[in-house]
Amino acid sequence: MAETHDLGAGEPPKREEVDVESHWIKLARKHWPKPAKTKKVKSEVIKKGIWDALADEDFSFRSLLLLENLQLLENYLWPGYTEDSTNHHVLLIAFIVTVKSRENLATWNVFADDSGRFASLFRRVLSMSLDTSQSANIRTLVLSFLINAFQSLDNGLVRKECAPLVSISIWHNLASESSRERRFEAHGQLKRAWRASTKRYEAADEETQAKMRFERAWLYTLLLDFVSCLHEKSSDNVVYCERFLEFLSDLASQLPTRRYVNTLVQDLNLLALIRISPLFKILDNGLFRDLFALFRHFVNFPIDDNTGIQHTRTQSYERHHDDLARLQRTSLKHFKEKLTILALSNYGAIDQRSELEGHLKQLTDGELEELCKHLCFRTAYPSAAGVQVNREFLMEVLLSAHEKRKTFQDSICDLNSTPTEADLYEPSLLRNETYNGSRSLAIPKINLQYLSVGDFLWRSFILYRCEQFFEMRRYLEDIVTRLQPREGGSGSGVLFDGFSRMALPISKPGILEAAPARVGHDQPAYVNSEIVLNFNKLADSVRAEWDMLRQDDVIYLLAIQPSDDARKLTNGHSSQSNAHASGLLALRTAEVVQLLDENGRSIREPPPDQVNGYGRRPRLRRLIVNLDPAAFRADSESKDRGKPDVYETINVIVRRNKRENNFKKVLETIQSLALSDIPMPAWLQEVFLGYGDPASATYPRLSNRLKAVDFRDTFIDWEHLVQSFPSKIVVPEGRQSKGFGPPYVLEASIPSSTPAVQKPSKKRRRDDAEPMQQILESVKVSTYHPSISGPYPSDVPKLNHVRFTPLQIEAIASGTQPGLTVIVGPPGTGKTDVATQIINNIYHDFPSQRTLLIAHSNQALNQLFQKIMNLDIDGRHLLRLGQGEGDLETGESYSKHGRVESFLENRAHLLAEVDRLAANFGAPGAHGNSCETAGYFNSVYVSPAWSKFWDMADADESGVADITASFPFHHYFQNAPQPIFPFDAPKDAILYIAKGCERHISKIFTDLEDIQPFEILRNNRDKTNYLMIKEARIIAMTTTHAAMRRQEITDLGFHYDNVIMEEAAQITEIENFIPLALQSPKDGELPLQRVVLCGDHLQSSPIIQNMAFRQFANLEQSLFLRLVRLGVPTISLDHQGRARPSMADLYKWRYPDLKNLPNVLTEPEYLRANAGFRYEYQFVDVPSYKGAGESQPTAHYFQNLGEAEYAVAIYQYMRLLGYPASKISILTTYAGQRALIRDVLGHRCASNRLFGLPRIVTTVDKYQGEQNDYIILSLTRTHSPGYLRDIRRLTVALSRARLGLYILGRRSVFQSTPELAQAFHLPLQRPEKLVLTTGEVFPTQRLLDTEVEGTEMVGVEHLGQYVFEMTGAKVEMLKRGETALPPQDANIAVEEDEMDRDGGEVEVDAEEEPEEFEELDKIS
Repeated sequence: MAETHDLGAGEPPKREEVDVESHWIKLARKHWPKPAKTKKVKSEVIKKGIWDALADEDFSFRSLLLLENLQLLENYLWPGYTEDSTNHHVLLIAFIVTVKSRENLATWNVFADDSGRFASLFRRVLSMSLDTSQSANIRTLVLSFLINAFQSLDNGLVRKECAPLVSISIWHNLASESSRERRFEAHGQLKRAWRASTKRYEAADEETQAKMRFERAWLYTLLLDFVSCLHEKSSDNVVYCERFLEFLSDLASQLPTRRYVNTLVQDLNLLALIRISPLFKILDNGLFRDLFALFRHFVNFPIDDNTGIQHTRTQSYERHHDDLARLQRTSLKHFKEKLTILALSNYGAIDQRSELEGHLKQLTDGELEELCKHLCFRTAYPSAAGVQVNREFLMEVLLSAHEKRKTFQDSICDLNSTPTEADLYEPSLLRNETYNGSRSLAIPKINLQYLSVGDFLWRSFILYRCEQFFEMRRYLEDIVTRLQPREGGSGSGVLFDGFSRMALPISKPGILEAAPARVGHDQPAYVNSEIVLNFNKLADSVRAEWDMLRQDDVIYLLAIQPSDDARKLTNGHSSQSNAHASGLLALRTAEVVQLLDENGRSIREPPPDQVNGYGRRPRLRRLIVNLDPAAFRADSESKDRGKPDVYETINVIVRRNKRENNFKKVLETIQSLALSDIPMPAWLQEVFLGYGDPASATYPRLSNRLKAVDFRDTFIDWEHLVQSFPSKIVVPEGRQSKGFGPPYVLEASIPSSTPAVQKPSKKRRRDDAEPMQQILESVKVSTYHPSISGPYPSDVPKLNHVRFTPLQIEAIASGTQPGLTVIVGPPGTGKTDVATQIINNIYHDFPSQRTLLIAHSNQALNQLFQKIMNLDIDGRHLLRLGQGEGDLETGESYSKHGRVESFLENRAHLLAEVDRLAANFGAPGAHGNSCETAGYFNSVYVSPAWSKFWDMADADESGVADITASFPFHHYFQNAPQPIFPFDAPKDAILYIAKGCERHISKIFTDLEDIQPFEILRNNRDKTNYLMIKEARIIAMTTTHAAMRRQEITDLGFHYDNVIMEEAAQITEIENFIPLALQSPKDGELPLQRVVLCGDHLQSSPIIQNMAFRQFANLEQSLFLRLVRLGVPTISLDHQGRARPSMADLYKWRYPDLKNLPNVLTEPEYLRANAGFRYEYQFVDVPSYKGAGESQPTAHYFQNLGEAEYAVAIYQYMRLLGYPASKISILTTYAGQRALIRDVLGHRCASNRLFGLPRIVTTVDKYQGEQNDYIILSLTRTHSPGYLRDIRRLTVALSRARLGLYILGRRSVFQSTPELAQAFHLPLQRPEKLVLTTGEVFPTQRLLDTEVEGTEMVGVEHLGQYVFEMTGAKVEMLKRGETALPPQDANIAVEEDEMDRDGGEVEVDAEEEPEEFEELDKIS
């Protein structure tokens, strides 16, 4: 097939390909230049102009992609489709839809406005899928269309057409009535569904009955045709059969499609038929065999197909034994003479394939067939299927049905989490790397639904493992290439002419100890080894990096040999197919135990001879590691068989960046979760799996919904309260009058409504329910007098000052209630403020509950955490876990050790307060000596004093003077900033103040009581663990930390009630799931009460490098996006307060309901123009610079020198006008361009105080969630839009700026791309040349709407000359003392996961060009 070749990046199109592209472009200009609702299609254009040309190329993907880009579907095929359209017309629509799906473009939107015509089209495609006269290539493309349809069941238009094809009516095709009746007996509701289906058929007219007969026969016919194809060995037929197995796996992997289809698959004995087919027996058909294994996994998955309940291991075991018992009973009854031994054997002796086959061999062919019939297996097929019911078939049917199968838990246990060279170069893994969309892959998909939580964890484990091994192989191959191995000659072994700071040549590792295997295991408990590292030739910076190796870090031991055909440097991408070709002979992993210097001292602390960090340069290091015991056992067995010892050949040690090297712990976490059968909370289970009512997990549907909620400081005043509920009636409770201030306690009540008068009907459909009168829901409001905590300023609570919008209030109310809350936060709409207020409400309303804060990045987590620290939340209840805690901009440490130290520091302060109280009473003794003595002092002195005071104060005859005089703590509170009791205060006020004083003193002793365990515990680990599981109520960590430390955290007995997740749309599903399972179940399920997800699925998704996992497996789908697709109710915030209104319009097309907050309409900075610029935003066309546009030094590493120079020139211009460097960020869409811009900045600006460096230079993906006043954006590409066709990333790029956005790019490329038309509609209306205004400095007083004359910059040379002249003038002014140098400003911010490029490592970044956009590089 023409489309199966690898369309690699950097491969220029051939001359004939350019001619073909020119043909398509001319055709588009002539026949579909503009969109149209209806179109008269010419059949000769369809047949000769398009179809025949595509057929000549064997329907190459390149041409189909170009036709999609030319909007063939939207402008010609669909507007011109009718029921009379030709088959070629229909097939072309199906092909273009398939291309759209592969490119992650909106697939079904074009059909949304005409469901009738779409139904007709879909029926035509179904009919063509059964047309055996079509070539296998065409049938494969049609099948791809159907796969996309069944993967899009969240779309109502598609679901309506697909659902009847997999309904219970397909059971008409079962082998016999008895087969159907057996299933009805097992589940009574199936019988009712069958009767309902039969009634619908009988009540339908003749035309509808014909349609229903087609629907129930379609899949059965398609399956029989597939069986017949299993005998044809042509390459095109193999590809079709592979795609068909993908289709069947998709049907079996989702309960709505599996429920009835799986029964039909089992009835047809499809697994047995595939296994004995000629295609399966060909060993070279590895992909087909792997796809069969995946299909078999889903068919046999231990789940009740009707109820969706997963069988436990015990239940699966019992069901298997029931099948064996049935076989034994049947054998004894009908074949007693030949099968007596089988009938009397124990189950373990007959559930192995070889053993069972030995028993059944005694039967003749006729007896085997009779046995199958007695066991109700199908033995008759239509002749068209070509099934030969012979001995091989009958034996396989019996063996497949009764052999012991591995559970998904067993399959996970069999997969190692640390690779060897065999794992990295496994053919199935290499297929994933070379995926280009033309073939299926034998990997599970992440889609809408899962069969069970165990199924989800199994899929996640497989995909995460494959992705990590792919990244690891690419990394290690790059290391090998950089080391440049060669034969040393004269027996000196392998020498290395190159260098990598991440690798060191070593001599073979020494094995110190191989511990005996533990009980029940066959591998050593551990294998201790020593590796000597020679630091003689290393620079100090590199040596320091190696010295940072710590316990449990994973390192890689490589055996490298020279390879004559080793690939050249390609940024980690290789076309090699095996380890030997790349020079990697062997790979073993190990975990660090300890790093020692040459004297045997641990490297954790500086050597004693160092002064201020300087000392004798180290020469050697001894690294103690634990080798992978499973690999060591296999190597030992191999050595015993006479093969070479792998460890004798190891000659290089490799390390990885910590962020990239956490794969082992994450895999072990997923593995342990899958093996533990962790149960989801009952209220969340169905929604998580994708079944049932999407709204069932939201608080209005839950039985534990709170009747009344204390919103504390959420509302600013009464007016704010009323404005927050525009569709509800706010009613004061009791006799209170309107207008009282906060705090407010709200209770929602819905009055009963009566149906409108309507003619009665005895029978009515659900859709015809009686209309209800529109009754406004009322909200009852009450208040209370908030207590005070004492007379000191520190006792005054911190209050919220954000005037939340109605939708923000709705989100806060939902998040405070139990259940699932999904908050969609467009750019600048304050979702972090909403999350913060939810946390505040939960903290105060539910003192016994604990909340877990999760974010993908340390930056986002710290932003949220810092806002929480500004709330009325006791700092001792806050805890920040993970490495990012050090980046918090606070004077205190919120790490575990920092919190313990804070507790002990607070202890000293509180005990000093106890001494002051003792002085108040004149009580002798060391009462402030410890927490214990303080507690004794409280019980003996303080509590009795309060009791005596309140007895007197509560007496009716007590007056203000009496109460004031009897107050026992005057001496203690004498340092209050004002008199405790005002002179003219009434009695109620005096008592209120006294209550506050009591709370202040009481808090001293309650705090000391909480601190007492830290006084008793002596071990630091015990103290930090106690803090985490007992004291902390708000715990923050990243998803990575949660995944790596899950077992450790769970083993401590850690528990929590609520999870609030920021950046939820940027996190993969498994990263979403693990934080929900950081505790052990209680009463059979996880004890979660609330899950709040904050994110924006319309911005960037999780970053997945490999195209196979991103596109085929859909690994980039987050739980947030899946819940949105499933229809879970979301709360979309609708007021932005970040950007100028005119700049918010740039992305308003993505958020039609987005409005502006008052601050962006009234504050001066939003009203004033940008000094020196005619426009606040502009798309500047950057032509070729020095005759070149984009360049590609290495694969996927795009740069554009013209745009880099232009971006730096704009930055220099802004700095000369007085713009602060910290207010300017430079963004780009590719890592290569980021590096180039930094180089230009370093050359032109870094050492010049006039300019300095901007706040940050980074990529768009790395900047999501951030903002700055002024953004300079370089789009880089000049041949095609590249990955910006994914409008989610473009939305991020356009929404980072508050006051000014200047886009640099090739306008002709981006304005011709349909997906980007709306995004660039406004910028493209402005001049293509940068327009400057002269005579202004920052900040200008010119208003944004003031008309001024501007000067156009013809190009980068013109702007550069202008900046040069301005710089000269500025320097002259400095010499004359007329101005001063600007202050030293911010430096470039460097992302924490970046590596030093000077060290020679090729950086792999999310913004490198994804493979699916490589095709567009040839289309321009």
